[in-house]
Amino acid sequence: MDKFIITSMRPSAGKTSLIIGLARALNKKMGYLKPFGARLLYKKKRLWDYDAALITHIFNLEENPEDMSIGFHHSKLLYSLDEKATKEKLLKALDHIGKNKDLIFVEAGKDIFYGTSVYLDAISLTKIVEGRLLIMVSGDEDTIIDDVSFLTKYIRMDGFHFMGVVINKVAKIDDFNDIYLPRIRQMGVPVLGVIPSFPELTYFTAQYLADRIFAKVLAGESGLNRQVRNIVVGSMGGDAAVKSPLFQDHHQVLITSGDRSDLILTSLENNVAAIILSNNIVPSSVILSKAENLGIPLLLVSTDTHQTAKQIDGIEPLPTKEDTEKINRIEKMIRDHVDLKMFTKGNP
Repeated sequence: MDKFIITSMRPSAGKTSLIIGLARALNKKMGYLKPFGARLLYKKKRLWDYDAALITHIFNLEENPEDMSIGFHHSKLLYSLDEKATKEKLLKALDHIGKNKDLIFVEAGKDIFYGTSVYLDAISLTKIVEGRLLIMVSGDEDTIIDDVSFLTKYIRMDGFHFMGVVINKVAKIDDFNDIYLPRIRQMGVPVLGVIPSFPELTYFTAQYLADRIFAKVLAGESGLNRQVRNIVVGSMGGDAAVKSPLFQDHHQVLITSGDRSDLILTSLENNVAAIILSNNIVPSSVILSKAENLGIPLLLVSTDTHQTAKQIDGIEPLPTKEDTEKINRIEKMIRDHVDLKMFTKGNP
């Protein structure tokens, strides 16, 4: 059984999407582990990681998502498991998840360092499961060069198999391949793929947004499939909003307090994708009725506008199990831009 540990130099580099694309492209019986869970879901008194649930549903895995993670919090893991116990628990999970599988993907925490204090960082995972480590790098060109340079200078890669890097979300792919890629290869780092930026993969639905920020849908539930592309924080008056090009985009989501009736009505009239009502303030029945008739979701959250915007900014636009179009695009992206031969059995 092949074991691939997927990590990244920075958060939100695209690890889960890479795993989805690789699993689809390689078309082998696969298993999945997320030892240090991060995106928590709590349903029916059961706790699991969002990525684990997503992978389980997409690939119809027999295992339960909660069995794919060892823990979710540093503090609990620090006081419940020492290094030996962590290793034993990880290997037990690997044995359970890996039964009758051709390959298994182990997704590390949000970056290569995450989980070091509880023995669940990417390098520890690679050594414990005796797998092959793949590191994703993303960002602008300077960030990518800095990350790869840091990797070669300060992170020891002896004692386990390091496959190389996949460079993701590159804005100007031709310039990058001509100017930056030769420099990276001169550092002696194997490059398994360079993936351009695909803006359409960054979009998600109002339903996905509501689920991720734990919002209550007050009205407009029929429009939860509307596509979200941009987020606007509503701080201007209704008259100014009418003149602003920001409010002419039907894929826009407005974040504003529930007592800003002028701004909410203006947004409804401009057919925005959804409106997030902060501070737990419910607008008037007139607004609720209008949103319901237009099919524009009104999403209520308890956090203030600033906190809500910050929370949304950290959302990674992953596909849902029903989002077959996005999943197909991810698979094609991996087939077109990643060297799949490096993932076939028998590679050193």
